[in-house]
Amino acid sequence: MKIATYNVNGVNGRLPVLLQWLETARPDVVCLQELKAQQTNFPAAAIRDAGYDAIWLGQKSWNGVAILARGATIHETRRGLPGDPDLSQSRYIEAAVNGVLVGCLYLPNGNPAPGPRFDYKLRWFEAFTAHAATLMSSKAPVVLAGDYNVMPTDLDVYKPERWRDDALFRPEVRSAFADLLDQGWTDALRSLHPDQRIYTFWDYFRNGFSRDAGLRIDHLLLSPPLRKRLRAAEVDRHVRAWPKTSDHAPVWIELDD
Repeated sequence: MKIATYNVNGVNGRLPVLLQWLETARPDVVCLQELKAQQTNFPAAAIRDAGYDAIWLGQKSWNGVAILARGATIHETRRGLPGDPDLSQSRYIEAAVNGVLVGCLYLPNGNPAPGPRFDYKLRWFEAFTAHAATLMSSKAPVVLAGDYNVMPTDLDVYKPERWRDDALFRPEVRSAFADLLDQGWTDALRSLHPDQRIYTFWDYFRNGFSRDAGLRIDHLLLSPPLRKRLRAAEVDRHVRAWPKTSDHAPVWIELDD
C-alpha cells in the first residue's frame, strides 16, 4: 500500500502536474494540501477519470485539503479538526481507506513570529496534538500526513542558522512536534533515513531548487501498527523540476499489506 502527501499549491492551476504524477507514481492513497479552491471548484471529474475517488474540504483562495484513493472506497470519518481555533480555515480531513485511518492536515505557517499568526499556529498544533492522542489511544493503524510547516531538526533545513526565528523553526514549534512524536508516532521518512539531508520544499525565489536550498516540512507520521509495516519512504524530488509545478514535492511511504 503506497500512501503519499503532496502540497499542490493550487489544485486547479497545477492539475496537469498532479495528473501526470498520479499516472506515473500510482499511489494508492494521496493527501493533498493547499487546494486553494472552493468546495464547488475541486476538479473531481478529472481526478475520477485518472482512477481516483476523492473527498475534500475546500476554501476560496487559501488552504484546503483532500484525500484521494485508487480502487478503494473512502469512508470519511471527520471534517475539520476538533478544537480548531478558527473553523473558517480548511485544514483537516480524515477517512478510513483499506483498513488504514488517514488524517490529512495543513498546519498553519505562523509567520510573522512572534505575533497573532504564530499564536494561532501554536493553538492549532495543540488541538491537533490532542486529537492525535485520541487516535493513538484507539490503537488503530493511523497515518497523519500533510504539510506540517515544521522542520523538526537542523538536518531538515539547508541553513539552520538563517531560520532560528522563523515560525517553521522556532523552539516552540520544534518542541510541539517532539511532543507529538512522544505519543508514539513514527516520522516515517526520518526513521528510514536517519542521517540524510532530505527536503520536500524548495522556494521559487532565488533559485531555491537548483541550489538545493530546501526544507523538510511535509511528513507522514505512523502509529505503532503501521510502523511495523513500513518498507519504504521517499520524496519524488524530480516532480519539483517539472514545468509549472508546486514548490513542494510529493512524499510517499510503502506499507506491507
